Amino acid sequence: MSASAIESMPRLSRWPWLADVLAGEGHAWIFVLKAALALYAATWLAMWLQLEKPSTTMITVVLLMHPQSGMVLAKSFYRAIGTLAGSVFGVLLLALFPQQRVLFLLSLSLWVALCAGGATLYRNFMSYGFVLAGYSAAIVTMPAVANPLDVFDSAVMRVSEVLLGVIVAGAVSDLVLPGRLREVLRRSAREQFSHFLDFARNSTGGAIARAEMEQAYLRFVRGAVQLENLRAAVIFEDPEARARSSRMRLINQFYMSATTTFQSVHHLINRLQRSGRGDAAAALIALYQPIGAALSPPSAQQHDPAVLAPRLHACEQSLPVLAQQLRAALPEPARIDFDTGAILLRRFADELHDFTLVENSLRAKRLRGNVERVQFRRGNDYAGAGLAVLRTFLTMITLSAFWLASDWPHGASAMLIATIFAGLLAMAPNPVTVAFRTLFAQGTGMAMAFLVTFGLLPSSDGYVMFVAATLPFLILGFYVQAQTAISTMGVGYGIGFVASMLLTNRMNYDPASFINEAMAQLAGFALCAVAFMVLPAVTGTGWQRERQMRQLRRQVVLAASAPLTGLLHAFESVNRDLFLQVVTHTRPDSRESRDLLAWALTVHECGRGLIELRQDMAGSQLPGAVEQHVQQAVLAVAQLFDMPDAANWQRAELAVTEALAGIAGGPFAAQAGSRRVLLHLHRLRSVLRDDESALAPYMPAAEEPVHAS
Repeated sequence: MSASAIESMPRLSRWPWLADVLAGEGHAWIFVLKAALALYAATWLAMWLQLEKPSTTMITVVLLMHPQSGMVLAKSFYRAIGTLAGSVFGVLLLALFPQQRVLFLLSLSLWVALCAGGATLYRNFMSYGFVLAGYSAAIVTMPAVANPLDVFDSAVMRVSEVLLGVIVAGAVSDLVLPGRLREVLRRSAREQFSHFLDFARNSTGGAIARAEMEQAYLRFVRGAVQLENLRAAVIFEDPEARARSSRMRLINQFYMSATTTFQSVHHLINRLQRSGRGDAAAALIALYQPIGAALSPPSAQQHDPAVLAPRLHACEQSLPVLAQQLRAALPEPARIDFDTGAILLRRFADELHDFTLVENSLRAKRLRGNVERVQFRRGNDYAGAGLAVLRTFLTMITLSAFWLASDWPHGASAMLIATIFAGLLAMAPNPVTVAFRTLFAQGTGMAMAFLVTFGLLPSSDGYVMFVAATLPFLILGFYVQAQTAISTMGVGYGIGFVASMLLTNRMNYDPASFINEAMAQLAGFALCAVAFMVLPAVTGTGWQRERQMRQLRRQVVLAASAPLTGLLHAFESVNRDLFLQVVTHTRPDSRESRDLLAWALTVHECGRGLIELRQDMAGSQLPGAVEQHVQQAVLAVAQLFDMPDAANWQRAELAVTEALAGIAGGPFAAQAGSRRVLLHLHRLRSVLRDDESALAPYMPAAEEPVHAS
């Protein structure tokens, strides 16, 4: 570090806000440097290779560049796949309808609409693959509509232009001052590990207020989804991250399972304390103490998985003996409550042990052995995707009809821009606002392009002069693109600027054509914006939240009826993804947000309980009549979550009580498998009678929220 830099540090420490600003500005200007380098390198190569439209390569670079290298590589990968898929489809489409423009445009509009719908279903940059599949089909076929025999040459040229931009953007992002996501992922994973263990260690008192648990749940959910999002991007920038990807997924699964069990334990203890069963609650808190002790080595080692794993293993071995001692000191009526919680605590210790073991293997310099492969499943909104398909199809078919009716010379340009932004806006959380901001930015970019094209370029000679003439105007767009909150405006400005110049090796300076082309592009974008006003996006609307809440509750139905293979992993991840989608669009601490948190916690506890009940039933060998009672209880609980009301609550509570009585009164109740089924049912009834849960409004007014044995 230079002496001047060292001297400046104390001065900056006096004004920490200035240090933060300069750090943020540094990242922004590094991105501007890299984006400009990628753009001009790709453009020079496109012109040197005599590609037909270097502007297509320039648009590709503008769309791909991102401050994080992993994001660029992920976008590049999916963009390449989308480009190839769209180009192949475009060639086939024009081959099928070489002289039927109506059928061709109808089919192309449907393809673009389906791609826009696909873009709304996928997370991260997989959605870009769908956007590019629609866009590539359009850019391949539009120039060849008048002469279908040229479609193959057009496809080869467009694919070459796009892939050149993909390769250059990825290379520059990865080699020049790379911003590595792997460090962000590693830091996030370790913080998630540390924060959860700290929370579990500090909660050995047993009682956690419901509001505090709700906020903890929200943190747990965000942590799990964020980790998966980062992992999905990092695997493109780092071969080591790809090798560790399976472990990262598995550790996230153990994290989700452990947090669910943790919540179930504390909810049970809280319910016992509120219902006057303090003896069972106190015994469970005593059984919790060894877990807290295992998580409490010397402070310097409290987050070291190599230290924690053997301590948790020893804790697992000691819990059964301690549980027997605590149980023997309890009166008979309290033992079933204690046994229910003891199973949860032993499972929690086991999950923590697995969590630390995988974390330890993940931190090792050399990977050894294989791990179970799991998937993080997403909760998709198919109705929203269907609306995106309809909106995009109507937009494209309207433009097509106008083009055919008017024989508009620049109709192809309008459709190309509409194709790009129909998919991009479909992914935006507030598409109307984003659309008009981006439209303004695009118009500004076009105005700057007009000044450059007709004011500076005619007097410029050579590529160096071209760079000097355009760079000051592009810096503005790249700088805005580096600002997360308004990055889409930077993209709109960049596309407006580079697409309007129509850069070729032999420039044609025609102001009338430039203006007509710009008006066509603005018209295509404006029609997309209007389409979102006519058919508004459902993202964040009350209708979507209601449907997603229903979908969240239906996870309990799936827990009660879906095949057990892989069900637990899918249940844990889909619930969190759905919940985060809904809570993102609710105001923090609002009644709606609190209701959502209450439902999410109840769904998680009941759904997990049903899955474990079904798993233990498979090996319990219950008599047919008793098994039928248990199955009826499972279905009744599922029906309650499918259609929550007072009548279904009463049916579910009665069915669970009858199933409990059927097992408790039989000669096989002492069998290990039957006993576990009995305890699962007891916990389910406890959840149903929880007067602080989302089910409380459906309980009869006279019903005392007692957790009966």
